[in-house]
Amino acid sequence: MAEERIQKLLAQAGYGSRRACEQYLIEMRVTVNGQIAELGAKADPLRDVIKVDGKRVRFETGKVYVMLNKPAGVVTTNEDEFGRKTVRDLVNLEGHLYPVGRLDADSEGLVLLTNDGELANALTHPRYEHEKEYVVLVEGEVDSGVIKAWRRGVVLDGQLTAPAKVTVLDGDHHKTWLRVIMHEGRKRQIREVAGMLGHRVKYLQRVRLGPLQLGDLKVGQWRHLSRSEVKQLQALIEPEKTAAQPAARPKTSRSEAAKKVKPSAAKHRPER
Repeated sequence: MAEERIQKLLAQAGYGSRRACEQYLIEMRVTVNGQIAELGAKADPLRDVIKVDGKRVRFETGKVYVMLNKPAGVVTTNEDEFGRKTVRDLVNLEGHLYPVGRLDADSEGLVLLTNDGELANALTHPRYEHEKEYVVLVEGEVDSGVIKAWRRGVVLDGQLTAPAKVTVLDGDHHKTWLRVIMHEGRKRQIREVAGMLGHRVKYLQRVRLGPLQLGDLKVGQWRHLSRSEVKQLQALIEPEKTAAQPAARPKTSRSEAAKKVKPSAAKHRPER
């Protein structure tokens, strides 16, 4: 097998997106044949012994895609330094799986776990702008001015948030149910924006990630994605692959080529 950049190999093995795997290398946690690997170095997974934190990396060929309805109080990570329950604790499958994107501990809803690093990058990188949909309960009655401001964007941590689709689902003088659709994913963004606009979030659930719908999956339960769902996800990165390929040169028939050559040849033919 040909050599590949180590961060790409780690992503393929289920250690996270390429960005996350680059961090392993920056922190000098990766060795190849006993030597600390530098960012940008290459290796052959069939010939070289690659380890992360002293544990050998096993390269699995099968891709795994799991949807979890995360309960509140569970953190969206594989390990937690404070000993809190993680999304990985809820999915009893062997092998490397990591959550795609973030969903804060106080929220519940759809979390995708996979060992497909390329797909994880396509779903989380800002340039792809894939939609995420949330059902949100906030305190108080939300008026049209708040909705318009949220839709336009507000300044959060010195930077304007991207426009969002915000609609009122139900409510009264004491509370309002909202649907929020956005493609940004800043930390606790919905809670922060709602608070800035004067409405504290009481409940938040993610119900859609790109083409994936949470549906009737119960809180705390998980399931494998269907074949059609996997195809929908893979289609998200196909345009990028197509764009990266050089455009094929159009074929020219002999007659067309002759028409193009003859005038030029006649023009440059020496006079007798």
